[in-house]
Amino acid sequence: METLFVTDLDGTLLTKEGRVSVYSCEKINQLIEAGVNFTFATARSVVSARNAVRGLDLRIPAVLYNGGLIYDLSRREVLRAVLFRGEEKSDVYGVLRSFGLCPFVYTARPGEERLKWLSGEVSAGMERYLVRRQGEPRMDPVQTEGELLDDEVFYFRCIGSREALEPAWDALKYDPRFICLFHQEMYQSDFWLEISPHEANKASGVRFLKEYLGSARVVCFGDTANDSDMFDVCDEKYAVMNADAWLKEKATGVVGYCEEDGVAKWLQENALRMS
Repeated sequence: METLFVTDLDGTLLTKEGRVSVYSCEKINQLIEAGVNFTFATARSVVSARNAVRGLDLRIPAVLYNGGLIYDLSRREVLRAVLFRGEEKSDVYGVLRSFGLCPFVYTARPGEERLKWLSGEVSAGMERYLVRRQGEPRMDPVQTEGELLDDEVFYFRCIGSREALEPAWDALKYDPRFICLFHQEMYQSDFWLEISPHEANKASGVRFLKEYLGSARVVCFGDTANDSDMFDVCDEKYAVMNADAWLKEKATGVVGYCEEDGVAKWLQENALRMS
């Protein structure tokens, strides 16, 4: 495998509807069939990412939860999970609870992910999140805090207003053990606070895939802050036209807008000669 191509999803490959366009799907599938090694790195979960890229004939593992999981979509198997160690998960949970927050807790059992929360203790934003994901098999409401933290935890997420979440963000963001992201959800009005182990990032996920697949080099695509560390470890990195200005400055070059199939068009022109 000569070159591995990795793209961010939201704001990069996906349209504003959170899906891969018909054009991008067709062109990328043609390249995959021709032998191009293509995958994605996203903050999304397994189920959310699978829905977003429906129609793409992906054949190699992907980076999910900003590097928290490496997941083989075809075999439905977790290949690698970056877990909280020792007392870290209890420390995170204690801080969140001290600010009146009850998080979603994401765990990795052998071969699968689970999403846990305390039944009856969900914010309005969490409730909206759950309604959009009714019927997903990973859902696991529990009754006690012991059950909430008894598995191998790789990710916490709180959903709510800026005012509700910001104090917890301030308390956790400088702890060197963790990566903390605080932002407004792209397609909703809610804010998200996400906490992962420090080693869980797109850069480490891409490095794992490069070694796992035996790739000689990596080319990536992105649009915003959680793609920055991935840019740092790739041989070539391209920002979409709608990307943050500072990320464009880090990039090898700039491709078209996500709404205009910028990634797919660049791949169509360049991927085969680089594979």
